[in-house]
Amino acid sequence: MTSDKRQVTKREFWEGRKVTVTGGKGFLGTYLIRGLKERGCRNIMIADLPDYDLREKESISKMYEEQKPDIVIHLAAVVGGIGANRENPGRFFYDNAIMGIQLIEYARKTELEKFVCLGTICAYPKFTPVPFKEENIWDGYPEETNAPYGLAKKMLLVQLQSYRQQYDFNGIFLLPVNLYGPGDNFDPKSSHVIPALIKKCVDAKNEGKDYITVWGTGKASREFIYAEDAAEGILLATEFYNEPGPVNLGAGFEIKIKDLVNLIVELTGFEGEIKWDASKPDGQPRRMLDTNRAKEKFGFQAKTDFREGLKKTIEWYGGR
Repeated sequence: MTSDKRQVTKREFWEGRKVTVTGGKGFLGTYLIRGLKERGCRNIMIADLPDYDLREKESISKMYEEQKPDIVIHLAAVVGGIGANRENPGRFFYDNAIMGIQLIEYARKTELEKFVCLGTICAYPKFTPVPFKEENIWDGYPEETNAPYGLAKKMLLVQLQSYRQQYDFNGIFLLPVNLYGPGDNFDPKSSHVIPALIKKCVDAKNEGKDYITVWGTGKASREFIYAEDAAEGILLATEFYNEPGPVNLGAGFEIKIKDLVNLIVELTGFEGEIKWDASKPDGQPRRMLDTNRAKEKFGFQAKTDFREGLKKTIEWYGGR
């Protein structure tokens, strides 16, 4: 299919369809809604606090009755870095599980056309072979510090596959790596590694501090995807993917945390010392996704150069 024909198909797909985005006010949600508008989608609705508490079934029922969506893209989640996961394992399990389970059940009851569910790379086993392939997702227990969150999300994959088998319900499950980009969450209590490091370096530079402290040893590796790219992957999957198997959404590279810190130090211009707190956990030893399925099934490939994406994110944080 040529790019011109695919563009026409994209626009035709959204014409007349009502789309609800849970978590539409959040970081990824803002990029997704922008992408929907660019595709000509005119009936975009948001299901988010304070209007809808998606942990409560009455609120979910109200959302489906009021918005009457054809498609639900479920982005809403209670998330955070290693520290937040360690402090809130019960909350992270319950809130994420109950939101998704009830949203999917009520979608089935209302005969929703399609449900697009965002999972997490934290669902993969702790020692998954790199690159992570979708078929490896059941090969072991997740890394302990974020296992409750990862397992809560993975149960939604089971639910969607079960509902497809029994009810012919069209639900798909996507597995994104860690997101980053302008508009990210920079709250040190709940942020992920990139915004946390950017904040530390920029703030230390502005305040004249001569060192920053970083969790762990720096030996673990991670993969990151620019939020705008992730939104494009979700939209392509919504348009073209209708199968039970989970699909990775990533950029197809890994970087050690130590190298990430050095890169952010360079790009922010921080000239102080880096102190590693090895008493804090590294989390999962390595993370990098095999992205072939997304490319083969719906033509998705991340486009944003990592260094350029970091520059844009740093500029956004510094200009707030």
